[in-house]
Formats: sequence, structure tokens, C-alpha cells
Amino acid sequence: MREAIRPFRWDLVRPDHLGSLLDGLPEPDLWFLDDLIDCAAKVLARSEDGELYFVGRSADSVFDLLGGTLPDPGRLHLLPLSTTWMDSRPGGRLHPAEVAQLRANLAAHGLAPAGLARGSRPLVFADVVSTGRTLEQLLGILRDWAADERADWPAILRRVRIVGLTRRKHTSPNTHRWQQHANWARDVPIRNVSVESALFSYLADHQHKLTPSFGRYRWADRRVRRPGRDDRTRRALAEAVRIAEAGRTPAVRAKLVRVLEREPAIAEPWLRDIVMRLAAKGGS
Repeated sequence: MREAIRPFRWDLVRPDHLGSLLDGLPEPDLWFLDDLIDCAAKVLARSEDGELYFVGRSADSVFDLLGGTLPDPGRLHLLPLSTTWMDSRPGGRLHPAEVAQLRANLAAHGLAPAGLARGSRPLVFADVVSTGRTLEQLLGILRDWAADERADWPAILRRVRIVGLTRRKHTSPNTHRWQQHANWARDVPIRNVSVESALFSYLADHQHKLTPSFGRYRWADRRVRRPGRDDRTRRALAEAVRIAEAGRTPAVRAKLVRVLEREPAIAEPWLRDIVMRLAAKGGS
């Protein structure tokens, strides 16, 4: 059994262990906070009370805000994974050693097929989406793994949901929707969250991330377990800490509650319970 490799990331729910790491840094400018609250609330409401995995790094700030806000963030998960270079070798195939390491890493996140086939709660993958290629490849990885282990892939697939964070556009009958052009997406329930364009660009293209991209050339690299202490990482950490701290404030909880109450899922007991617990913590 291979040892799982997971990139180091500070626990922002308990930031007291950061010491002097952020000393001397300017206060982060959370110019995008209102749009982030709107996005995070809609992602949560459309998650069907499932295990919510944020794929890659693009939506880390959504994870950080919800982690600071929710009374019980135990079903929020970061899934570090980049598939950008998966097709870069001749033939586009992963080496057997790469497959084994990737599966060990995914198993450490609770995504081994045997366990997924026995579960009942929705398995929700959230990502900032353009074409959906990363999500397609992730499901392909899980499908092939299930086949190799003779796990019940149809049972696993019935649990899978996708929440796509898409760039907000003017709606019309001819509006492009990424899943309409992805054949694989026909087998999976998909709910999109329209994200204001400036925030979408920031999360997808411009934001400094707290961890390095976790592609095939790093899946077995133990060096990713070491915390980065360079200036760029420290600034990313300061912003992430500030987002999580904002999530714990009554003002942000109140804004989150207002968005949640407008979502159709508010008719469901699980979301009403979350709203009531947020209100009890000063979210109304």
C-alpha cells in the first residue's frame, strides 16, 4: 500500500498555531467578499446536504469562508488535484506508478471506490468550471478504479453531484452552458452557481494560492508536505485567514443567511437547520 501524499495547508479553523508568520504583512483587501458570500451560500444550498469536495485550488476561498461560518464544517473537504498534465505523455496515459500514487492520495480523502459504493449521502464535487475537463477526468479516474476493484460503479455514480462555478453572463435562449457540450455530464446531476465576473477571474486566474498546483509530477513528491514560507505564500495565507475570520462574524453570517433563505433548498429540513444554527450564532 502506497503512502498517501497530501500538500500541506494550514488549519484556518484554528489559526492560533501560525505564530509570527503573518507579522509585518499588510491587511488583505477583501474587495470580493460580498460576491464570495453570495457564491458560498449558493454552493452550500445546492450541495444537497452532501459531502462537499472542492476540487483543485480555484474555489479554496469558498471553502475557507464556509469553514469559518458553518457550525459544523466536517463535511467540507479540499481535494487537491490538478489534471492539467495528465495527457502530456505520449498516448495520454498515466504510468502504473502514477495511477497507484493517485489512488492512494484519493483514498486518504475518503474516495476509495469500495467505501463510496456503500455510502448513501450525496458526493458533491465543486469546481470553477470552463469546459468541465477536470471533473470529467476525476470521474474517469474513479470509474476506472472501481472497475479494477470490481466496485459497484453505478451505485457510486448515483451518489455523485456536480456544482459548477461559472462566470456570470447575460441570460438568453442561446446562452452557452458548459454541460450541454460534455457528453459525460448527462449521467450526473449538475447545478451551476453563477459567479460575478471579477470574482470568477480572480479565483480562476489571478489569486495567489496557498498551496502549489498538485499535478502528476507532484503526486508522489514528499516536499509538498512542507509549509511554504515565501512572501507570496504568506500573503496568500493572510488572505485565507482573513476570509475564514470574516466567516465567523455576525455580519457575514447574516448575509449568508439572507442568500440561503432565497434558495429553493430552504424548503428542505437540512438547510433550515443550518440557517437556524447560524441565526443562533448571530446570523440574523
